[in-house]
Amino acid sequence: MNKDGLVEFLSSQRLGVLGTIAPDGSPQSALVGIAVTDRLEIVFDTLRTTRKYRNLMTNPAASLVAGWSGEITLQYEGEAREPVGAELAAYQAIYFETWPECRAHLEWPEITHFVVTPKWVRYSDYGQNPPLIQEFRFE
Repeated sequence: MNKDGLVEFLSSQRLGVLGTIAPDGSPQSALVGIAVTDRLEIVFDTLRTTRKYRNLMTNPAASLVAGWSGEITLQYEGEAREPVGAELAAYQAIYFETWPECRAHLEWPEITHFVVTPKWVRYSDYGQNPPLIQEFRFE
């Protein structure tokens, strides 16, 4: 498994469980629709009224788990940011390739998008013997 393989696997997943840290330090999770860039960045949309938005604006640390059919999963830790301007438009284009129906969300007054840049990824395939478990670190 290499970075391209990780991108390919994540691209096959449409949903992930996003973990964030509340201002009081407690963990919070939410299911989100995801898209992935060729740089292994995760893109998702949310409303500015959600807990995840408040949490990420206070503390950009984010985690994600994807893949729960079969015995292959990917654990992901990174740092989230809310892109703006031309950068936002570029990430929205990537997101809408995966989620074209979500273009309609742009009409929602509180909609926004986040991009999570990877710091650590663990790919696990327990469907083979021995299991394939690989960890990756990113600068």
